[in-house]
Amino acid sequence: MMNFDVDALLKSLPTMGWGMLGIFMVIGIIMLIIWILGKVFPVRKEDNKENK
Repeated sequence: MMNFDVDALLKSLPTMGWGMLGIFMVIGIIMLIIWILGKVFPVRKEDNKENK
């Protein structure tokens, strides 16, 4: 039978919180870089009339 240690869970919460914060910060930084790259290098739309 498994033993649930509440004290160990409460001691590990700050570490888990910092880990989750780090994950969200990295995702935010990646999103910011993608947004900046989209502004610096905009997608050029080709005119389809020439291809027909």
